[in-house]
Amino acid sequence: MAVSHAVPRSRWIAAAAVVVLAIAGAAGWFLFGQPSRAPQAAAAPPLPAPGVGVRLAALKGVSQSFEFVGRIKAVEKVELRARVEGFLDKVLFREGQDVKAGDLVYQIEPVQFRAAVDQAKANLIIAEAALTNARLEYDRSVELSKRQFSPQSTVDQNKAALDTATGRVMQAKAALTQAEVNLDYTSIRAPIDGRIGRTAFTVGNLVNPASGVLATIVSQDPVYVLFPVSVRDLETIREARRKEGGGLAKIDIWLRTSNGHEHGQPGTWNLTDPQVDPLTDSLIMRATVPNPDRALSDGQFVTAIIRERQEAPRLVVPQVALQVDQSGYYVLVVDGQHRIEQRRVQTGPNRGIDVIVTSGLKEGDKVVVDGIQKVRPGQVVQETVLPAVSDG
Repeated sequence: MAVSHAVPRSRWIAAAAVVVLAIAGAAGWFLFGQPSRAPQAAAAPPLPAPGVGVRLAALKGVSQSFEFVGRIKAVEKVELRARVEGFLDKVLFREGQDVKAGDLVYQIEPVQFRAAVDQAKANLIIAEAALTNARLEYDRSVELSKRQFSPQSTVDQNKAALDTATGRVMQAKAALTQAEVNLDYTSIRAPIDGRIGRTAFTVGNLVNPASGVLATIVSQDPVYVLFPVSVRDLETIREARRKEGGGLAKIDIWLRTSNGHEHGQPGTWNLTDPQVDPLTDSLIMRATVPNPDRALSDGQFVTAIIRERQEAPRLVVPQVALQVDQSGYYVLVVDGQHRIEQRRVQTGPNRGIDVIVTSGLKEGDKVVVDGIQKVRPGQVVQETVLPAVSDG
């Protein structure tokens, strides 16, 4: 009797799964070959060095200058006033015209003052006649007294009368002088050359010393310019003027009006106030400026420019190269290894499109003027030397 060995159902299922996996694996190998590895990222090529434009720090012949706000002041200014009382008879000028010293500008009615002069002359004649008589009486009494024909008391009386007559003559002369002076005061004349302003009184008005200013005359050529300078700025100016030999460089004072035009005539410094204003720590400087065309007027505001007469070589760079931060001014320079370097600089006044550099640079340094915003200190760059630009 044959015996059959039954295979458990679970073994058949496991064997079938193994066969299926083997077939699937073979099919995948046949269709796709070996599995490929994930591609690696390619290395990025290096960025090119940024390009910048540079200009060479150069020496230029410039005259150093300093600017201040100033005011024009007339060298001479006179307020005309009446010195005697009377009715205004004539106004002998046109408002705003130029007058010369000695020109008659006002005439006060002189009739009563001429009469006073005549009366004073008559009183003087009377006093001189009385003096003559007193002198004769005194001389006679002295002679009689010497011969003992007249007492000494008479001589003394005559001497007193003589002295009295002498005093009255002196009084009469003084009164005549005063009357002549008052008559002269009726003619009001210009004491200086200059331009006369508006008249406060017209013909027919009563004027006297209490009437105030009749008109004002101001001189026109030359004029003063006065401007305050701080003690610190004054020391800076003096230091800038010092030469190697110990002397001081000659300076001129130039003026620029409010419309930006420069006055064509340089002025000459003639005064530095010896007293410092304790509130502002400044003092007043003054210069005399020619004004032949009357372009400058008393009281006008101007810019006063202290400028050396002779130019001297000074290191300059374009103003566009100048940068500023909390530590002060600096520029970016390309060094010998084509790297950006930050240089701290001290600056002087501007000269057109350039600025004077007093320290921090040397002649020939490559100063970045184009592309400043895209570079930083230590970065390698490709510089292009730009041609110098004239500021004329």
